Amino acid sequence: MPLRVIFMGTPDFSVPTLRAIAEAGHEIVCVYTQPPRPAGRRGLELTPSPVQREAERLGVEVRSPVSLKGEAEQAAFWALNADVAVVVAYGLLLPKPILEGTRLGCYNGHASLLPRWRGAAPIQRAIMAGDPETGMMVMKMDIGLDTGPVALTERVTIGPDMTAGELHDRLMSVGAELMVAALGRLEQNNLPLTAQAEDGVVYAKKIDKAETRIDWHQPARDVHNGIRGLSPFPGAWCEMETGGKVERLKLLRTTLANGSGAPGEILDERLAIACGDGAVRLLEVQRAGGKAVNAEEFLRGAKLGKGARLL
Repeated sequence: MPLRVIFMGTPDFSVPTLRAIAEAGHEIVCVYTQPPRPAGRRGLELTPSPVQREAERLGVEVRSPVSLKGEAEQAAFWALNADVAVVVAYGLLLPKPILEGTRLGCYNGHASLLPRWRGAAPIQRAIMAGDPETGMMVMKMDIGLDTGPVALTERVTIGPDMTAGELHDRLMSVGAELMVAALGRLEQNNLPLTAQAEDGVVYAKKIDKAETRIDWHQPARDVHNGIRGLSPFPGAWCEMETGGKVERLKLLRTTLANGSGAPGEILDERLAIACGDGAVRLLEVQRAGGKAVNAEEFLRGAKLGKGARLL
Protein backbone atom coordinates (compact mmCIF):
# COMPACT_ATOMS: atom_id res chain seq x y z
CA MET A 1 0.00 0.00 0.00
CA PRO A 2 1.46 3.43 -0.93
CA LEU A 3 2.89 5.49 1.90
CA ARG A 4 1.70 8.91 3.03
CA VAL A 5 4.86 11.01 2.66
CA ILE A 6 5.92 14.44 3.90
CA PHE A 7 8.76 15.70 1.70
CA MET A 8 11.28 18.22 3.05
CA GLY A 9 13.84 19.77 0.69
CA THR A 10 14.87 23.02 -0.95
CA PRO A 11 17.46 23.13 -3.80
CA ASP A 12 17.69 21.54 -7.25
CA PHE A 13 19.41 18.55 -5.64
CA SER A 14 16.15 17.62 -3.89
CA VAL A 15 13.83 17.82 -6.91
CA PRO A 16 14.54 14.43 -8.57
CA THR A 17 13.75 12.65 -5.30
CA LEU A 18 10.45 14.50 -4.88
CA ARG A 19 9.51 13.71 -8.46
CA ALA A 20 10.54 10.05 -8.18
CA ILE A 21 8.48 9.54 -5.01
CA ALA A 22 5.41 10.94 -6.76
CA GLU A 23 6.02 8.78 -9.85
CA ALA A 24 6.37 5.69 -7.64
CA GLY A 25 2.77 6.17 -6.55
CA HIS A 26 3.24 7.33 -2.97
CA GLU A 27 0.91 10.02 -1.65
CA ILE A 28 2.81 13.24 -0.94
CA VAL A 29 0.63 14.91 1.65
CA CYS A 30 2.74 18.06 2.06
CA VAL A 31 6.05 19.58 1.01
CA TYR A 32 8.21 21.61 3.39
CA THR A 33 10.81 23.92 1.88
CA GLN A 34 12.73 27.11 2.67
CA PRO A 35 10.78 30.36 2.18
CA PRO A 36 11.16 32.29 -1.10
CA ARG A 37 14.42 34.28 -1.17
CA PRO A 38 15.34 37.60 -2.81
CA ALA A 39 16.78 37.05 -6.29
CA GLY A 40 17.10 38.82 -9.60
CA ARG A 41 19.67 41.43 -10.55
CA ARG A 42 18.59 43.84 -7.82
CA GLY A 43 17.65 41.20 -5.29
CA LEU A 44 14.13 42.57 -5.01
CA GLU A 45 12.10 39.68 -6.38
CA LEU A 46 11.15 36.84 -4.03
CA THR A 47 11.92 33.57 -5.79
CA PRO A 48 10.44 30.24 -4.66
CA SER A 49 12.80 27.32 -4.16
CA PRO A 50 13.17 24.66 -6.88
CA VAL A 51 11.31 22.23 -4.59
CA GLN A 52 8.41 24.66 -4.15
CA ARG A 53 8.10 25.04 -7.92
CA GLU A 54 8.06 21.25 -8.39
CA ALA A 55 5.52 20.79 -5.57
CA GLU A 56 3.23 23.36 -7.16
CA ARG A 57 3.55 21.55 -10.49
CA LEU A 58 2.50 18.34 -8.71
CA GLY A 59 -0.39 20.10 -7.00
CA VAL A 60 0.92 19.43 -3.48
CA GLU A 61 0.48 21.75 -0.48
CA VAL A 62 3.66 23.73 0.32
CA ARG A 63 4.71 24.99 3.74
CA SER A 64 7.69 27.30 4.33
CA PRO A 65 8.14 27.86 8.06
CA VAL A 66 11.23 29.75 9.19
CA SER A 67 11.50 27.37 12.14
CA LEU A 68 10.06 24.06 13.31
CA LYS A 69 10.65 24.70 17.01
CA GLY A 70 7.24 26.16 17.82
CA GLU A 71 4.46 23.99 19.23
CA ALA A 72 1.97 25.20 16.60
CA GLU A 73 4.26 24.17 13.71
CA GLN A 74 4.90 20.82 15.33
CA ALA A 75 1.19 20.20 15.88
CA ALA A 76 0.50 21.07 12.23
CA PHE A 77 3.18 18.57 11.17
CA TRP A 78 1.69 15.80 13.34
CA ALA A 79 -1.80 16.60 12.04
CA LEU A 80 -0.76 15.50 8.54
CA ASN A 81 -0.93 11.92 9.84
CA ALA A 82 1.92 10.85 7.55
CA ASP A 83 3.63 7.49 7.49
CA VAL A 84 7.11 8.88 6.85
CA ALA A 85 9.04 12.09 6.22
CA VAL A 86 11.71 12.20 3.50
CA VAL A 87 14.41 14.86 3.91
CA VAL A 88 16.85 15.86 1.16
CA ALA A 89 18.88 19.06 1.62
CA TYR A 90 16.08 20.85 3.47
CA GLY A 91 18.17 23.40 5.35
CA LEU A 92 16.53 23.38 8.78
CA LEU A 93 17.42 21.23 11.78
CA LEU A 94 14.55 18.96 12.78
CA PRO A 95 13.72 19.01 16.52
CA LYS A 96 12.77 15.78 18.28
CA PRO A 97 8.98 16.32 18.04
CA ILE A 98 9.31 16.55 14.23
CA LEU A 99 11.55 13.47 14.07
CA GLU A 100 8.83 11.62 15.98
CA GLY A 101 5.94 13.21 14.06
CA THR A 102 5.29 10.39 11.59
CA ARG A 103 4.46 6.72 12.03
CA LEU A 104 7.78 5.42 10.66
CA GLY A 105 10.15 8.34 11.26
CA CYS A 106 12.25 10.64 9.09
CA TYR A 107 14.62 9.35 6.40
CA ASN A 108 17.37 11.51 4.95
CA GLY A 109 19.09 11.23 1.57
CA HIS A 110 22.69 12.18 2.36
CA ALA A 111 25.44 12.66 -0.25
CA SER A 112 28.39 10.87 1.34
CA LEU A 113 29.56 7.53 2.69
CA LEU A 114 28.77 8.12 6.34
CA PRO A 115 30.32 8.59 8.84
CA ARG A 116 32.72 10.36 6.46
CA TRP A 117 31.55 13.85 5.54
CA ARG A 118 28.73 14.53 7.94
CA GLY A 119 27.42 18.04 7.64
CA ALA A 120 26.88 20.86 5.18
CA ALA A 121 29.16 20.36 2.16
CA PRO A 122 29.84 16.64 1.63
CA ILE A 123 30.08 16.79 -2.18
CA GLN A 124 32.63 19.60 -2.27
CA ARG A 125 34.67 18.24 0.64
CA ALA A 126 34.97 14.76 -0.87
CA ILE A 127 36.48 16.18 -4.05
CA MET A 128 38.66 18.72 -2.26
CA ALA A 129 40.10 15.90 -0.15
CA GLY A 130 40.86 13.83 -3.26
CA ASP A 131 38.52 10.98 -2.28
CA PRO A 132 38.32 8.31 -5.03
CA GLU A 133 34.66 7.58 -4.28
CA THR A 134 31.61 8.81 -2.42
CA GLY A 135 27.96 7.86 -2.56
CA MET A 136 24.39 8.35 -1.47
CA MET A 137 22.97 6.97 1.74
CA VAL A 138 19.44 6.72 3.05
CA MET A 139 19.65 7.23 6.79
CA LYS A 140 17.02 7.23 9.53
CA MET A 141 17.41 10.56 11.26
CA ASP A 142 17.99 11.09 14.97
CA ILE A 143 18.79 14.21 16.98
CA GLY A 144 22.50 14.18 16.02
CA LEU A 145 24.07 15.71 12.90
CA ASP A 146 23.91 12.90 10.31
CA THR A 147 24.43 10.32 13.04
CA GLY A 148 21.45 8.01 12.48
CA PRO A 149 21.54 4.38 11.32
CA VAL A 150 21.96 3.73 7.60
CA ALA A 151 19.39 1.84 5.55
CA LEU A 152 20.71 1.76 1.97
CA THR A 153 23.96 2.80 0.25
CA GLU A 154 24.99 3.37 -3.37
CA ARG A 155 28.67 4.05 -4.06
CA VAL A 156 29.79 6.44 -6.82
CA THR A 157 33.30 6.73 -8.27
CA ILE A 158 34.80 10.23 -8.36
CA GLY A 159 36.72 10.63 -11.62
CA PRO A 160 40.16 12.30 -11.48
CA ASP A 161 38.90 15.50 -13.15
CA MET A 162 35.25 15.37 -12.02
CA THR A 163 33.89 18.66 -10.71
CA ALA A 164 31.53 19.19 -7.79
CA GLY A 165 28.81 20.16 -10.26
CA GLU A 166 29.16 16.91 -12.16
CA LEU A 167 29.20 14.85 -8.97
CA HIS A 168 26.18 16.78 -7.68
CA ASP A 169 24.17 15.84 -10.77
CA ARG A 170 25.22 12.20 -10.59
CA LEU A 171 24.38 11.90 -6.89
CA MET A 172 20.99 13.59 -7.14
CA SER A 173 19.96 11.01 -9.75
CA VAL A 174 21.33 8.12 -7.68
CA GLY A 175 19.70 9.53 -4.57
CA ALA A 176 16.24 9.65 -6.14
CA GLU A 177 16.39 5.97 -7.12
CA LEU A 178 17.79 4.97 -3.74
CA MET A 179 15.08 6.76 -1.77
CA VAL A 180 12.31 5.17 -3.85
CA ALA A 181 13.91 1.76 -3.20
CA ALA A 182 14.03 2.54 0.53
CA LEU A 183 10.36 3.55 0.62
CA GLY A 184 9.44 0.37 -1.24
CA ARG A 185 11.17 -1.73 1.39
CA LEU A 186 9.75 0.37 4.19
CA GLU A 187 6.29 -0.24 2.74
CA GLN A 188 6.98 -3.98 3.03
CA ASN A 189 8.41 -3.63 6.54
CA ASN A 190 11.74 -4.86 5.15
CA LEU A 191 14.15 -1.93 5.45
CA PRO A 192 17.28 -2.87 7.45
CA LEU A 193 19.05 -0.32 9.64
CA THR A 194 22.76 -0.49 10.47
CA ALA A 195 24.44 1.75 13.03
CA GLN A 196 27.21 3.95 11.65
CA ALA A 197 30.79 3.05 12.45
CA GLU A 198 32.29 4.95 15.37
CA ASP A 199 35.61 5.34 13.54
CA GLY A 200 36.20 7.50 10.49
CA VAL A 201 33.93 10.40 11.41
CA VAL A 202 34.78 13.49 9.33
CA TYR A 203 32.77 16.73 9.20
CA ALA A 204 32.09 18.55 5.94
CA LYS A 205 32.07 22.12 7.16
CA LYS A 206 30.46 24.84 5.09
CA ILE A 207 32.69 26.33 2.39
CA ASP A 208 34.32 29.55 3.61
CA LYS A 209 35.03 32.37 1.15
CA ALA A 210 38.63 32.44 2.36
CA GLU A 211 39.11 28.92 0.92
CA THR A 212 38.18 29.90 -2.61
CA ARG A 213 41.35 31.82 -3.51
CA ILE A 214 43.93 29.48 -5.02
CA ASP A 215 47.36 29.30 -3.42
CA TRP A 216 49.78 28.37 -6.20
CA HIS A 217 52.38 27.40 -3.59
CA GLN A 218 50.36 24.27 -2.78
CA PRO A 219 51.11 20.95 -4.55
CA ALA A 220 49.45 20.61 -7.95
CA ARG A 221 47.14 17.84 -6.81
CA ASP A 222 45.78 19.98 -3.96
CA VAL A 223 45.30 22.94 -6.31
CA HIS A 224 43.49 20.73 -8.83
CA ASN A 225 41.25 19.18 -6.19
CA GLY A 226 40.44 22.61 -4.77
CA ILE A 227 39.46 24.00 -8.17
CA ARG A 228 37.24 21.09 -9.18
CA GLY A 229 35.73 20.80 -5.70
CA LEU A 230 34.57 24.43 -5.88
CA SER A 231 33.31 24.30 -9.47
CA PRO A 232 30.96 25.70 -10.55
CA PHE A 233 29.94 27.28 -7.23
CA PRO A 234 31.23 29.24 -5.45
CA GLY A 235 34.22 28.89 -7.80
CA ALA A 236 37.93 28.95 -7.06
CA TRP A 237 39.75 32.06 -8.25
CA CYS A 238 43.06 33.81 -8.65
CA GLU A 239 44.15 37.17 -10.02
CA MET A 240 45.89 38.03 -13.27
CA GLU A 241 47.54 41.20 -14.46
CA THR A 242 46.64 42.11 -18.03
CA GLY A 243 46.69 45.44 -19.83
CA GLY A 244 48.10 47.12 -16.74
CA LYS A 245 45.12 46.06 -14.61
CA VAL A 246 44.65 43.29 -12.07
CA GLU A 247 41.43 41.34 -12.47
CA ARG A 248 39.89 38.26 -10.90
CA LEU A 249 39.83 35.02 -12.85
CA LYS A 250 37.49 32.19 -11.85
CA LEU A 251 38.94 28.71 -12.46
CA LEU A 252 36.32 26.12 -13.39
CA ARG A 253 38.10 23.11 -14.86
CA THR A 254 41.70 21.83 -14.71
CA THR A 255 43.76 18.70 -15.13
CA LEU A 256 47.18 17.74 -13.81
CA ALA A 257 50.10 18.64 -16.10
CA ASN A 258 53.84 18.16 -16.36
CA GLY A 259 56.30 20.94 -15.65
CA SER A 260 57.71 23.06 -12.87
CA GLY A 261 58.46 26.70 -12.20
CA ALA A 262 57.74 29.54 -9.83
CA PRO A 263 54.27 29.14 -8.26
CA GLY A 264 51.68 30.75 -10.57
CA GLU A 265 54.02 30.90 -13.57
CA ILE A 266 52.49 30.13 -16.97
CA LEU A 267 54.69 27.36 -18.38
CA ASP A 268 53.47 27.04 -21.98
CA GLU A 269 51.01 28.30 -24.58
CA ARG A 270 48.30 25.90 -23.34
CA LEU A 271 47.97 27.36 -19.84
CA ALA A 272 49.98 24.91 -17.77
CA ILE A 273 50.48 26.70 -14.44
CA ALA A 274 53.31 25.90 -12.04
CA CYS A 275 52.40 25.00 -8.47
CA GLY A 276 54.51 24.43 -5.37
CA ASP A 277 55.08 20.91 -6.66
CA GLY A 278 54.08 20.03 -10.23
CA ALA A 279 51.61 21.88 -12.43
CA VAL A 280 47.97 22.06 -13.47
CA ARG A 281 46.54 22.92 -16.87
CA LEU A 282 43.60 25.34 -16.99
CA LEU A 283 40.85 23.99 -19.23
CA GLU A 284 37.93 26.33 -18.48
CA VAL A 285 37.97 29.78 -16.89
CA GLN A 286 35.73 32.82 -16.48
CA ARG A 287 36.79 36.46 -16.42
CA ALA A 288 34.95 38.94 -14.21
CA GLY A 289 31.67 39.83 -15.88
CA GLY A 290 32.23 37.32 -18.67
CA LYS A 291 31.06 33.85 -19.56
CA ALA A 292 32.85 30.57 -18.96
CA VAL A 293 35.22 29.77 -21.86
CA ASN A 294 37.80 27.14 -22.69
CA ALA A 295 41.50 27.93 -22.44
CA GLU A 296 41.96 28.52 -26.17
CA GLU A 297 39.16 31.08 -26.33
CA PHE A 298 40.40 32.74 -23.14
CA LEU A 299 43.92 33.18 -24.53
CA ARG A 300 42.57 34.88 -27.65
CA GLY A 301 41.22 37.69 -25.49
CA ALA A 302 43.79 37.83 -22.67
CA LYS A 303 47.28 39.22 -23.08
CA LEU A 304 48.98 36.40 -21.25
CA GLY A 305 51.75 34.12 -22.41
CA LYS A 306 54.56 31.90 -21.28
CA GLY A 307 56.44 33.41 -18.35
CA ALA A 308 53.55 35.54 -17.10
CA ARG A 309 52.26 34.94 -13.56
CA LEU A 310 48.88 34.27 -12.04
CA LEU A 311 48.59 35.76 -8.58
